[in-house]
Amino acid sequence: MPEAEPQKLGSATTDTERQELGLLAKLVLAALIVLVLAGLLLHGITVAVIERLWHDLIQRPDAPMRFRFILQPVMAAIVAIRDGLKDVRAGRKPYFRMALGVTRLREGLNATSRIILLGIVMDAMYQIIVLGRFYPGEAVIIALVLAFVPYLLIRGPAARIARRLHAASPPRIS
Repeated sequence: MPEAEPQKLGSATTDTERQELGLLAKLVLAALIVLVLAGLLLHGITVAVIERLWHDLIQRPDAPMRFRFILQPVMAAIVAIRDGLKDVRAGRKPYFRMALGVTRLREGLNATSRIILLGIVMDAMYQIIVLGRFYPGEAVIIALVLAFVPYLLIRGPAARIARRLHAASPPRIS
């Protein structure tokens, strides 16, 4: 039986450890599922719904509350960089390649659950104020595109850059 690799200092989990979803992540995941189902039941999937969806999505960056198009990706980037640095310290493999595994997706959902929840709330407020209605499917799409997708795209490169910088730096003499 192969020996388990000892954990490095400062590491929270290794690739082989199973990370469970936190309570907030479970609530956010449940909310996403409920909102998607509500959107499908209320509006269905028709050409008119898809046209309205694209029109609303393209119009949003110019509308009130456009700060969320900067705020959410920046928050996701900060969390992704933090987690990428943790990956380097723990000696874990790049995130995006491993994100297809359930364990690493759980890790990403735990990390971004607050940002996704914030995105859903801000988009719901935007829709009610500007559109006068709430489209749950659109709220889910916006929250995932502005929070989870940047996290997925930034965490791996942040870890790679940190690995290269760490490898290029001269050893410290203590």
